[in-house]
This record gives sequence, C-alpha cells and structure tokens, in this order.
Amino acid sequence: MPLRRRLTVAFMLAVGVSAAALATGSYFLVRHNLLADSVDSSTRQARRNLDIAPTYLRDGTDALIAAYGRAEAGFLTVGIRRGRPFSSSLQAGVRQVPAGLRRIVARGDLGYERAAVAGKHYLVVGGPANGETELYFFFSEQGLRHDLALLRNILAGGVGILVLLAGFAGALLARQTLRPVGRASDAARSLAEGLLETRLPVEGRDEFGSWAQSFNEMAAALEAKIADLSVARARERRFTADVAHELRTPLTALVGEASLLAEHLDSMPPESRRPAELLVADVGRLRRLVEDLMEISRFDSGQESVHAESVELGALTAATVRARGWEERVRLEVDEVELTSDPRRLERIVANLVGNAVEHGGGEVAVRVGRDGGPFVEVADRGPGIPREHLPHLFERFYKADAARSGGGTGLGLAIAQENARLIGGRIEVWSEPDEGARFTLRL
Repeated sequence: MPLRRRLTVAFMLAVGVSAAALATGSYFLVRHNLLADSVDSSTRQARRNLDIAPTYLRDGTDALIAAYGRAEAGFLTVGIRRGRPFSSSLQAGVRQVPAGLRRIVARGDLGYERAAVAGKHYLVVGGPANGETELYFFFSEQGLRHDLALLRNILAGGVGILVLLAGFAGALLARQTLRPVGRASDAARSLAEGLLETRLPVEGRDEFGSWAQSFNEMAAALEAKIADLSVARARERRFTADVAHELRTPLTALVGEASLLAEHLDSMPPESRRPAELLVADVGRLRRLVEDLMEISRFDSGQESVHAESVELGALTAATVRARGWEERVRLEVDEVELTSDPRRLERIVANLVGNAVEHGGGEVAVRVGRDGGPFVEVADRGPGIPREHLPHLFERFYKADAARSGGGTGLGLAIAQENARLIGGRIEVWSEPDEGARFTLRL
C-alpha cells in the first residue's frame, strides 16, 4: 500500500477511534443520567401516590383509580387488595409486575424495576399502601428510549461524518506532507537518467528544507565528479586514439621490414634465424595490438557504423573457420540460419570467439549454429575452464584471467567482440567451470 494511503488510513483510524470512544462515553453518560432522572421522578410520584392511597381506598379501588386518573400523571396503576388484583388499564396487570419487585414490596419496602409490556418499556415502581394493599405504578419510558435511540443514531452518524472528514483531511495532509518526498523521488529519477543539473527547490527551514539543500549539494558534487570523470575518460580515449594513430606509420614500416626479413629466414645462419623469427612474431603481435586499439578508439568515439544485409549465419561461420585454417581443430554443427545483420562484424565476433577457444581450449573446439530461441553461435572448448571470480570481468579491456591463459593475445579480443555484438543488437553470454571448459554464446 502506498505511503500516502497508509497515512490517510492511519489518520482516519485515529480520528475514528477517538470519536467513537468520545461518542460512546457521551451516550452512556447521558443514558445513565436520563435513566436516573426517570427513576427519581417516578419514585417521587409513586411516594405521593402511596401517601394519598389510604384516603381513597376507604371508598374502594375504583375511587383510587379514578383519583389517579384525574391527576393525569401519565402512569398505569396495578394493585392487589386483600388478595384481589385490580388495574387501571387492560395493558397491564399483576402478571406484568416483575416477581422480584413483588418480593421487595412484600417486605414492606418501596422498589422499582424495568419491564416491557406489549413491546413498550416501563419503569415499574411499587410499594405497600397499607397493611392489606400493594400498589404498582407503570411509568412509560418509551419516549425516553426513543430519545436515547435518536441520540445513538446521531452520535453514530457524527462519527461516520468525522471519519469521512478525517479521510479527506488526511489525504490532503498526506499529499502536502509527502509532496517534498515525491519531488525528491522525481529528482533522483532524473539524476539516474543523466539529468545532472536537476535540483530541488528549498522551501522553508524545516526538515524538508534541510533535506532539499543536502540533496542539491549532493547533486552538485555528483555533477562535478561525473564531469571530471567524463573529461578524464575523454582524455583517455583521445590518448588511446592518438597513440594508435601515431604508431601506425612506424608500424607500417616495421611490418614491411619484418615481411622482408621473413622472406630471407631460410638463407640466414642458424645463430641469426631465431632472433629474426622472434622479431617477426613480435612485430605481428604489435600490429594486432595497434589494430585492436584503433578499433577500440572508434568504438569510444562513436565512429563505428552498421551496414546490414542478408546473411546466412552458418555459412559465414564455416567460412570464417576455413579462412583461418582452423578446420582440424574445430568441429562444426551448422544449421541454415538467415538473418539481416552486418557480416563484417559477425565475422569479427566469430573469429574472436573461436580464436580464443582454439588458443586456450587445449583440444577440439565445438562450434554450433542454430535458431533455438533466436539465432545463435555457440563456441565451446574442453580446456581448463575459467574460475568463477573472473567471469564478470572477461569482457573488460586488457583483462586476462590468469597468466596461464594470457598467451600471445592483447586482452582486447573479447571486449571488441562484445562491442560488436552490442552494435548489431546482440549479446555474448559465457559459462565456465574449472576443469570442464568454457562456452561462449553469441545471441542475436
């Protein structure tokens, strides 16, 4: 549940519980007082009735009932004189008098008890009129019960209205309170998207104002740091490009001289042949390194482009293996897979992956081309494998897992392969376990 909704619900619960407790307490207090007032007034009236009863009882029970009727006191009278019951109304009789009240009156005391007669509420007050008569007066509390029910409904409705008002006020309060949090969230999202100039407005001197100021200071420091890193990165890229460019001219001369030297190796004396062979090999390594550096610098500068055309992936992979003389070391399992991509970059990726496996695999390399879940090229070897801690870094530039796998490579082959895969909309996945070999998969 969102925080704003939780705050609103919490505010509604707090107000609702408080209002319900206050309303309940008020209702029971008013109820107690009203019922107590009803008892006081009814018992006073009953005492007056009992005081005048002996005067009228000399003329009979009818005279007593008639006297009570003339008083218009609003009560019903039920009595027992010499064992014979009498009543002023058909609604109430001796049977409606509570048994507990009759026992109290039988002891000669004045008592009261509430009872329901024909669905109406009465307060029954009774007492002895003389030694041979018991009188019971039924005072209606129907109006009092109606007033209490009306009060209860009003209080319940008031609690409901207060809860609704609390929900509305809580929503406004939560919205107002969490507005700075929402702005901070949007600002953080903008920073994550690269809008480093994002700042929060500083409003007031409360905690949110201090928070906004701290956020702005953090954003300014982050912007400055990233600007410094961008400058350093651009300087590094420019340095790499400049070094590679400056090496091309002398390297071209070295390659020509090394080629000339390679043509005369057979005519050299044995003591000069070995140093010459080493020189030719080192010039070849230097040439590959400069070419890789040039390609990396083009990736960094965004100068590389994609020239897409229809390609048969299986045929391209087989041709790449044959062109480099790897047929005896590579076992091909090729399906026909037609797709639209850049054949030059595909060839570069396949050559880097297969060449890496041939150099470090230590045995036959299996290359499989298929369309299981999308076009893919899988290159697997049965070499010593790569420790798990090195797997996340394999595609970093100049990274070599260990000295045993360094060989004569530049440490840029996998990085260049991954950059090419990214350019044509693919990715390279790697799996490896020590002593179980490694498997690189290009997925397009």
